[in-house]
Amino acid sequence: MREFFNTAEVADYLRLKERTIYELVRTKQIPCSRVTGKLLFPRQLVDLWVTRQTEFAGPDLRPAPPVAAGSHDPLLEWALRESGSELALLAGGSDDGLRRLVANKAIVAGIHLLDPVSGEYNRPAVRALGGLADVVLIEWAKREQGLVVVRDNPHRIATPADLGRNGVRVLRRQDGAGAQVLLRYVLAEAKLRLEDLPGPVQPALTETDIAAAILDGKADAGVAVRAVAQRHKLGFVPLRWERFDLAMRRRDYFEPSVQKLLRFARTPEFVERAQILGGYDLVAAGTVTYNA
Repeated sequence: MREFFNTAEVADYLRLKERTIYELVRTKQIPCSRVTGKLLFPRQLVDLWVTRQTEFAGPDLRPAPPVAAGSHDPLLEWALRESGSELALLAGGSDDGLRRLVANKAIVAGIHLLDPVSGEYNRPAVRALGGLADVVLIEWAKREQGLVVVRDNPHRIATPADLGRNGVRVLRRQDGAGAQVLLRYVLAEAKLRLEDLPGPVQPALTETDIAAAILDGKADAGVAVRAVAQRHKLGFVPLRWERFDLAMRRRDYFEPSVQKLLRFARTPEFVERAQILGGYDLVAAGTVTYNA
C-alpha cells in the first residue's frame, strides 16, 4: 500500500467527501503536508489520526498494563530485564506501540518514526494522535541505523542504491515499523521501490530476526542498528543516526515501573552496556523531547 495519499485518495480511503477533507485541512484537524503546493497525507499518520477519533462511552481511567510496546531495541530489551522494572516487552513496531498506548494497552512505547516530509523523528507521529493531549516523549538514546549485510559484505553494498543490483535479497519489516519507514525513504532517494526488489515475503518482526535471516542465508541485507550487526558479527553499512524515544502518558511517567527503568538508564552499568553494544549515543538520554 502506498505511503502517501493525495486528497482524492485519502477521501476514498476514509470514505469521506473531498470537501470534507479540505475542511479538515483548513481547520488543521487531519495530518497533512504541502509539497510544491499539493496536499499529501502520510498514510501512517492518517491511520494514527483515525485511531484517535474512536469514541468511548467515557474516559478510560484504568491503569495501563505493565507493558513496554513499540519498536525492538537491544539496549532497551536488556535494561527492562536488568533494571527490575517488571515491564514486559511486546515489540511489534513503532506504529503498533503508539496504537497500544492510545488504547491504554501499554504504559510505554518505544518509537523511532521518521517523517519523510520534514525529516523529523517521532514528534509528527505523536502530534497526529490529536486529542491524546498528555503524551510525553523521553529520549532513550540516539542509535546508528544502517544496512546489516553478510559478513565481509560479498555483494559490496556501500549505499542504498546498491540494493538494486546483482539480485540482492532485501529483508522487509512489518508496516509501521520505524526501520520499514526508513528503508522505503532511502530506497526512494535512490529511485528504487521495495516491491521491485527480491527478498523474503515474510517480514522480520525484530532487529534480531534481521540478523537471524542473514545468518541463515535467507537474505543479503536489512535495516537494523549497529548493535545487532556487531553482536552477530555481520557487516554494517551506516545510514544515519536516529532518535529513539519512549512515549508515555504524563500520568504514567511517575509509575514505579517507569521510574525504575529511567533511573537505571542513568547508572554506570547502563552506560557501559551501551558502549559494549555499540552504535549508541547517550549524551541527551533522559531529555524530554516532546510534552503535549
